Amino acid sequence: MKASTLSLLCLTALATHANASSPDAWTAYDKAVIASCTKASGLKNVKPVGKSAQFDDRVDYTALLLQGQYPQKHMKGQQGTELCLYNKKTKTAYVTEWDSIRPTTKAQ
Repeated sequence: MKASTLSLLCLTALATHANASSPDAWTAYDKAVIASCTKASGLKNVKPVGKSAQFDDRVDYTALLLQGQYPQKHMKGQQGTELCLYNKKTKTAYVTEWDSIRPTTKAQ
């Protein structure tokens, strides 16, 4: 194989890889994660807390912390926290309650 052909193939591969990680692509991905996680949440007025945590590609998950209010009447609008795991391959969100992440306030 000629050196020029090999160089062209390498440059094409690098350009394709760089394009896949563009800022616009990351912004679109973040929006998809937030939309999927908030839809899967059982909380009212749910909002993401901070930014998502990107795991290594071997794991294929992104984590996002959510906060909102419990919708049940007996909870009286109490604040709730959930952890969302977003599967990159299936584009599916899985949510679990995670109120234990919040520090408890102790009366002194």
